[in-house]
Amino acid sequence: MAQYPNASLATNRYRCVRRIPDHATMHGMMNEQQDMDIFFEIHNNLPREGPGDMECTRRAFQMIHALPEQPAILDVGCGPGMQTLDLADLTPGTIIAVDTHQPFLDKLHEAVVQRNLTGRITTMNRDMLSLDFAPGSFDLIWTEGSIYIMGFEQALEAWRPMLKNPGYLAASHITWLRPDFPDDLLAFWNEAYPDIQDIETNLDTISRCGYDSIGHFALPESAWWDHYYVPIQQKLPALYDKYRDDADALAVVQMEESEIELYRRYSSYYGYVFYVMRTR
Repeated sequence: MAQYPNASLATNRYRCVRRIPDHATMHGMMNEQQDMDIFFEIHNNLPREGPGDMECTRRAFQMIHALPEQPAILDVGCGPGMQTLDLADLTPGTIIAVDTHQPFLDKLHEAVVQRNLTGRITTMNRDMLSLDFAPGSFDLIWTEGSIYIMGFEQALEAWRPMLKNPGYLAASHITWLRPDFPDDLLAFWNEAYPDIQDIETNLDTISRCGYDSIGHFALPESAWWDHYYVPIQQKLPALYDKYRDDADALAVVQMEESEIELYRRYSSYYGYVFYVMRTR
């Protein structure tokens, strides 16, 4: 089965387009490019690029009680921007939405124009690993389902200077929900994201990085299925047929399906947890 470097396919959708190893052969790089093409064929025109929904975005946002009337917000790893638009409904503030996949940004920009939000939402093609906004630029940094790309602790440390004082950060992040996970599930996450931790460890990281936790909650299973896994599943039969004679392409499609089935079996053991915090 085809593998992306240091990552599973669907849980590392951005990592797969950034991190081709330096030692890759030309043949290997061509295979990586094909894998990326198939990956984005699967993920093109999905409502979201990861678990989440409007209710979870609202719940996390409503934990923050001291924002200015028109806050400056940075949405990191925005994908096609469903949560960006939800934030625009929750606050009259301004939002800069950043991602590295231009088709996602184009889709968000189209929605911004359609909703007459061009004065409030700006899209930028920026890598979260090298954001260069001035210190104190934002009242709130928002990131749903993408902070793992940089690493939870690394992102909290790197992004803190961009926040005002006080400033707020809200992140949904993959997290162990139970300690008794099966061996095959542990093996999957050791390959996909070996830095996955439990809630208490992440809360300790938040404190160590100079934030006070305001609150946290686990996303419901419906937030995985309704706007993410179900739309992917609906695409898979046609892709199996299209690539029935291409073993490499089929491996990418099968990897996507395998990850969905893993969540179906083990959803009580891991999930996304929304962490909301304030600088101190």
